[in-house]
Order: sequence, then C-alpha cells, then structure tokens
Amino acid sequence: MAAYDVIVLGGGPAGYVCAIRCAQLGLTAAVIEREALGGTCVIWGCIPAKALLESAHVANKVRKAAEHGITTGELAFDYAPAMKRSRAVSQQNSKGVEFLLKKNKVAWIRGTGTLKAGKRVEVKTEDGKVETHEAKKALVIATGSRVKGLPQAGLALDGKRILSSDDVLVLDKTPKSLAIVGAGAVGCEFADVFNAFGTEVTLIEVAPRLLPIEDEDVSKELQRAFKKRKIDVRVSAKLQGVKVGKTGVSLTVEENGKAETLEVEHVLVAAGRAPNIEGIGLETLGIKTTDRGFVKINEKFETSVPGYYAIGDVAGNQMLAHKGSREGHVLADMLGGEHAHPVDYGNIPSCTYCSPEVASVGLTEQACKEQKLEYVVGKFPFSANGRARTSGETDGFVKIIRGKKHGEILGAHIIGPNATEIIHELVVARANEFTVEEIDLAVHAHPTLSEAVAEAVLDSMGKLLHA
Repeated sequence: MAAYDVIVLGGGPAGYVCAIRCAQLGLTAAVIEREALGGTCVIWGCIPAKALLESAHVANKVRKAAEHGITTGELAFDYAPAMKRSRAVSQQNSKGVEFLLKKNKVAWIRGTGTLKAGKRVEVKTEDGKVETHEAKKALVIATGSRVKGLPQAGLALDGKRILSSDDVLVLDKTPKSLAIVGAGAVGCEFADVFNAFGTEVTLIEVAPRLLPIEDEDVSKELQRAFKKRKIDVRVSAKLQGVKVGKTGVSLTVEENGKAETLEVEHVLVAAGRAPNIEGIGLETLGIKTTDRGFVKINEKFETSVPGYYAIGDVAGNQMLAHKGSREGHVLADMLGGEHAHPVDYGNIPSCTYCSPEVASVGLTEQACKEQKLEYVVGKFPFSANGRARTSGETDGFVKIIRGKKHGEILGAHIIGPNATEIIHELVVARANEFTVEEIDLAVHAHPTLSEAVAEAVLDSMGKLLHA
C-alpha cells in the first residue's frame, strides 16, 4: 500500500490543479484517473468544443472574404477535418497536463477508484489489478460531471439518433438537419458550429429565452443574431412527443399553444449535466449529498466525513472549469498551511463561445430588480465601436449595471466579439471593489474593443460620448 499526503480522485481541472499546487507546497500528491488527464474540459468539453467553434468562426469569415478583396473559388465545408483538428488539440492539452504532473512529481495512478474508510482508496488499475492507497492528510473527491439525456421526454441518449455533446465531437460529417434541445451555453455553441458547416439547425428551449441564466437583453440580442443566420429558434417550447426511426427523429413541439412536428436526422440533447457520484463509495462512508446529487461541502470544501473533501463539478455551485480550478488551488493552499482567500462564487465569470460571444459577471438586471437594489444601467453597442467595425463584427453591446449611490459594479454583461476576453477587466474591477469612476480613470487604447467597456461606464454616469 502506497501512502501520499494528498490523494485526488479525478484528473480534471479541479483535481489536477489541486494536486500540482499541493506538490508545490511540499506535500506528496497523487491523482487517480481512469481516462486521459484533463477531465471533461480537455477531453469532451471546453477545449475540443472551442476548437470546433474556431473552425466555425473561420468558415463564417471565409464566406465574407470578398468584402476584404479576397477572391475564392467555390467554397466547401467539411466537418471531418475540423473534428479531427479538435481531437488533436484536445490530446495536446491532455499531454500538457501529463507533463505538468511529471514536472511537479505528482503520481498518476491510472485506474478506477473507490473510496474506503481511513482516507483510503481502492484502485482497479488498467491491467485489472487492485491496489489500495492511503492519504495521510486529505482525500479529495474531484470526479466531475457527465452529460445526461432526457429519458422522461423520450430522449434517452443512444449515440445514434439521440446524441450527447460528447457524441457530436466525434461525428465524421454534419447531418443535414439537427434539433438541439436546450439553449444554454452548450446548446448555443453547437448551434453555432453546425450552422456554420451547413446543417439546418433548430434550437429548442423550454424557457422563454436563450441562455436563461444570462441578462434578458443579452438573450434577446443573441436570438436576433441567430435568426439572422437562419438558425430556427424555438423558445417557450415544450416537447410533446418523440419518435426515433432508423433514418431520423420526429419531434412534436408545442410553441405558443400550437403543436408542430419537426423531422430531423439527429437530436442533440444539451439539457445539463449530472455529478459523478455513483460507484465511488460515498454511501459506504456516509458522505452526504445535496438534494440535487452534489457532494455536500462547507466553506473549506470539507464533506460530512473528516479527511474527505470535494471540489469541482461534483461539489456543485457553478459547473465551470475555472471555478473548479480555483477551488483546487484554494483547497491546496489550505492543506499546505498557506493563507487562502475563499472562493467568491458571486464573481465567477460565465462565458459562452458562440458567435457573437457572451460573457457576464455579477447580477443580471432582473436580479437587481428582485433584490430591490437602486441601480443605473450603462450600455454601449459594438456597432458604434471603431475596432468592431474594422473586423466586421458589430453585433452586440457592453452593459454595465452600477449601484446608484456608490457606483459599485453590480453586474456586467457583454455580447459581441471577444466578449469572453473583455469580461476580465470587469471581473478584476469587481474583485477589487472598483467603482465605475475608477474604471473611467483608466485610459483605454483606441481603437480597441475594450473601449466599449469605457463607453458603457460613461453611459452609466450620464457622460456617454460616442453613441
């Protein structure tokens, strides 16, 4: 039996970051992971999906090449090379994580782990052997999450006609038609990808708008942009019936009191994720879970059983890679005796990488109303931004919500080019409790997309200049 100071069950963004940071602090650490390192983010989520979105962005740019004086022949769009490129990028990132573990002397135990009493974990290795390892200080649960279907609606994942976001990452060609059920970040991103490669896309959402957790103005702008690209958007839509055939799927969808039957080749279910808690030994140890199935933790990531911790998707809050990484870093600092700032779950940026991109942090305007806060909105359209005009990407805006009395940034919402990069100015501002007046003191270079932030700030102060 091998012993380590810290053992992490799961090699995703939360788990491997925790292990590496522990090693940097002088603790011996091991990661138990049965698949490639990097977790869902690297293998089946963030990285391969964003690689495909980059291909989609290039495809849409090429369609407008003539505007730039570039003459092309007949255009052809093939999903297979884009898919292969995305898998290669994914594998490269996974190898990068493996290198980081070796560099920091973190052991990678390849196999499936089951938690045992006494901070021990039993591992069934790739070759079928069973090993037991002991954590002297902490055993960290970072098993992540998985895609889920909607079997109650007749959409059980089968990998053939009813697909998950994992399945579509390995398709060798695009379908002629695709219905996407769920218009959160995953649904909107894949609507973008398949539309760019010529698929007839229908996006179905039971909520009244796309990206239901985002600000309502952002949702409306994205819906407008999608419709302009001929993506068939159905909101406040309910599935009344599903029939899966050999060559396609029939969906009966009720929208505005009217039912319509849609015929599509495939259905992509993008209706959320479920935490990976089954079969890892939680029940045997008595580790408690929440009503939604997440491992229950306190502010120090401690579970209900001493010596066992949980971080990342399996521990709830935002199911985002960067949230999990931060939790892993903070927990490692705690275990290593370092001062650690607690994770501020109210200042975790949310990003959707479709075109136009969407990014936000803090409260939506609706949340401000519900909390009866006094606020002022500042807004600036990218159509009035010089840098956006030069790139030909003028959809969207920056929206700042500031406190009326003190000027604090209650929320920030961006839809437009490079929104997922621009948002961090506002994340840093909120983390340091900057007011809009203090953002205004910073000179923003011209011409840049970030000027839209400065202009939105000015608008919130009643000093708008360029719109």
